[in-house]
Amino acid sequence: MENQHSKHHDTEAGTVKDEDTVTGKRYRDIYHEFQPDKIAVHYHEKDEAFVYESENGLTLKVEVVSDDIFRFRYAPEGRFESGFSYATDPEARRSLPQVTAGGDSTHFFLRTSKAVCRILKENLQVSIFDAESEKLILQEEAPFYCRRTIMNGICQVKVTHKAWAGEAYFGMGDKTCSANLRGHKIQNWNTDSFSYKTGQDPLYRSIPFYYSVREGVAYGIFLNNSYRTHFDFDSEQRGATTFMADGGEMDYYFIYGPAAMDVARRYAWLTGRPELPPLWALGFHQCRWSYYPESRVLELAGEFRKRRIPCDAIYLDIDYMDGYRCFTWNKDYFPNPSAMIGKLRQQGFQTVVMIDPGIRVDSKYRVYQKGMEKEAFARRSSGELMRGPVWPPDCVFPDFTRPDVREWWGGLYKGLYLEDGVSGFWNDMNEPAVFKVEGATCPDNVLHHYDGHPCDHRKAHNVYGQQMSRATFEGLKKLKPGKRPFVLTRATFSGGQRFASVWTGDNAATWEHLRLANLQCQRLSASGFSFVGSDIGGFDKQPDGELFIRWLQLAVFHPLYRVHSMGNNIDGAAEAEAEMIQAAEKENRMDQEPWSFGEDNTLLARKAIEFRYELLPYIYTAFRQYVQTGSPVIRSLFLYSPEDPVALEREEEFLFGSHILAAPALAPGSEQLKVYLPKGRWYSYWAGTRYEGKQMATFKTRPDRIPVFVKEGSVIPNYPVQQYVGEKAFDSITLRCYYGQGQSELYEDAGERYDYREGQYKLRTFQATSEKKSFRIEQEWEGSFNTAYHSFRLQLFGLPFQVNQCLADGQSTGFEQEGDQVIAIIPENFRQVEFR
Repeated sequence: MENQHSKHHDTEAGTVKDEDTVTGKRYRDIYHEFQPDKIAVHYHEKDEAFVYESENGLTLKVEVVSDDIFRFRYAPEGRFESGFSYATDPEARRSLPQVTAGGDSTHFFLRTSKAVCRILKENLQVSIFDAESEKLILQEEAPFYCRRTIMNGICQVKVTHKAWAGEAYFGMGDKTCSANLRGHKIQNWNTDSFSYKTGQDPLYRSIPFYYSVREGVAYGIFLNNSYRTHFDFDSEQRGATTFMADGGEMDYYFIYGPAAMDVARRYAWLTGRPELPPLWALGFHQCRWSYYPESRVLELAGEFRKRRIPCDAIYLDIDYMDGYRCFTWNKDYFPNPSAMIGKLRQQGFQTVVMIDPGIRVDSKYRVYQKGMEKEAFARRSSGELMRGPVWPPDCVFPDFTRPDVREWWGGLYKGLYLEDGVSGFWNDMNEPAVFKVEGATCPDNVLHHYDGHPCDHRKAHNVYGQQMSRATFEGLKKLKPGKRPFVLTRATFSGGQRFASVWTGDNAATWEHLRLANLQCQRLSASGFSFVGSDIGGFDKQPDGELFIRWLQLAVFHPLYRVHSMGNNIDGAAEAEAEMIQAAEKENRMDQEPWSFGEDNTLLARKAIEFRYELLPYIYTAFRQYVQTGSPVIRSLFLYSPEDPVALEREEEFLFGSHILAAPALAPGSEQLKVYLPKGRWYSYWAGTRYEGKQMATFKTRPDRIPVFVKEGSVIPNYPVQQYVGEKAFDSITLRCYYGQGQSELYEDAGERYDYREGQYKLRTFQATSEKKSFRIEQEWEGSFNTAYHSFRLQLFGLPFQVNQCLADGQSTGFEQEGDQVIAIIPENFRQVEFR
């Protein structure tokens, strides 16, 4: 469409010109001015959307997804794309809320029970108000903007919102800037980022979703566009926040709270929630680049069991393969893989192996042969195969955006999964990473199927890793329909949480990266990815004992609990690190197992990992709540207390599930730790000391643990320590009960199959009620799963009175007093127990 206006126009959005004098590239901008009588409105029944169409072409389509969610789509010339998205969950069904549509002399409006959308007739600028209070929640600062150039077509679509004084922004996945995004400019483009630094951007994942919090009221914005995207959170302090994409359609969702946790749950509903993982996947995992040969792997397993340090999974990195050929074994290192994996399983270990997308060019390699026969590999616009080096010197890359390629890829796991007995798979290097080229990935002219919506790599790049992990996940489910898959991916996109867990990538063994691990895992969890962790101890470089232990203690509260290190791989290291690695080799200090830092630190490592195994029923329950409701497992304080300005600025403390607050030690040699306790009443996890919330408190540090607190009225289940999930059938488990009012849950099932969908689970609900001289816990349950244990060991904390009697379902029951704690053994099927 030709621009009908003069050479340039000064507008609130900036100056629109016909020539870019900075780059010298000529382009035609699309810019529209509107008059009230030039906009037609109609309801599109097929899309169930309201369409606002101007005479000069620009069209705004508004879909009211629910009372709380609006979708805004812009078509510069009236033609919308298909609306296909890899990010949104196909199972997320619109609720078709009651909508009142209308207008006045200046605005159109759409009203639901929760929000009112007003659209300015002059230029289609959007404002959103709370339906009840009529408070202004969101306001566009400038009209929609679109740029089209002769060389590139549409190369920028942009929306600008007003940034209010005091407004804070959170989310956006794995970014390494401050938790509050205000003042930062960031972008999304999946990038291999070895040993990344604070502030480095972009990184491995693209999650174009953020929260706004102002005066305790929260909303979310999800930019449903897989091109490279850019977000500017008022970096120039002009009172404006912008988000834009380098192509495609401006398609974004407004997700209203007003509570921040409601935004999190609704975003998770929109983009999908994962299945329950196998319970062993929440145990401790040991990984290294690389464990080989077979004798070394079995030695490692034996050392864990000899030292009585719990562990559920051992990983094999790329060196298990034959010449970096995926889905093969190096028979010199692993002459009989299934026998080795069987030996590991007998000791309680699951085996996880790496699979990369880069397929070695080798006419004798069956995966390459079959892929060529199927024309499964991506090609350039010229028709040539996309070829480039990764670990092999010459690779081709499957187009995972083709359904038949995903199905083929999923079937390739048959040998490893069904025949050899591998339990889980780790999809790495899937940004996709390509060595020795600018940008470290495929060029823009690589073409993709995109599930029937053909495009080039600019659009497909950010979803490539997500679709690889999808192919893996769906393939494993097809191969073993009754077994829950475990998939770990490095690169992904919004919605990828449906298929795989994630970790924060190739970090480094520094105290700064310990701080980043804490921040990034909080941010990823808030961004929909609760099954998250970091490389404990750091992948690059070597930690000392103190750093390693503090990392283990923090990561107890990350759902993925995995040590990973680069080991002594000089060939794989950056040149700048080679000398360091050689020196470390001479000192024999490249190991990063829990016993690698001396006997004192071995004891501390064992204690941290045992604590993780004690918390497994609590963690599994929190994960089940995430699967059911979308509530993040790791919760930054802005999610818990968005009305508290102090909580909005805190990055260190976080909630783990609904009841536990963790405060990690993030600096070396610290003797004291300042902890902000948010609203409510809190108890020390171990001692039961009571603290009032909304205060900063100072605690002495201990080498063996970090400060952990429990919300009043909580019931925290503990398992006895076991060396691996399923090692023991428990006679009894502990319920740690903290005085006060509150409700808690305990969810259990068989841990690996899907029987829970047929009712084979046990969900217990505990209601705690306190009075001045009594404390009562009531239990209800549902589900037909029978637990092995028949009793609970109740351990009471924080009672402000002397207990004289314990009644279990009205019957007097014995109890013990141990210091300030009261302990009683109660049948697991109790309905009510009261202490008075």
